[in-house]
Amino acid sequence: QVQLVESGGGLVQAGGSLRLSCAASGGTFSLYAMGWFRQTPGKEREFVAGISWSGGTTYYADSVKDRFTISRDNAKNTVYLQMNSLKPEDTAVYYCARARVLTTQIPTYDYWGQGTQVTVSS
Repeated sequence: QVQLVESGGGLVQAGGSLRLSCAASGGTFSLYAMGWFRQTPGKEREFVAGISWSGGTTYYADSVKDRFTISRDNAKNTVYLQMNSLKPEDTAVYYCARARVLTTQIPTYDYWGQGTQVTVSS
């Protein structure tokens, strides 16, 4: 059974940084693309960043480009999201997810973590 567990969320002031981690178990982590998504109450879940199985290709939402960096360590079965220059509008529950190929489309992701809350105060 595949499990994805996020950690690293919390409360931070605007302009600050956080690093999220997503530890995977079950399956073969290195065969899959990974993505980070976020959701706020009353809004649809949105794509934030994605990384190919090798780490050689990354995608970012325009709203986080140049501020967030996605990376992965296949030896540790972990994907990371480094978030810098955080803004109040980045406040959301952040989820990691797994896909066969790197896309921005939510339906292509088959396993999801439980989410971690990120709150950015102004």
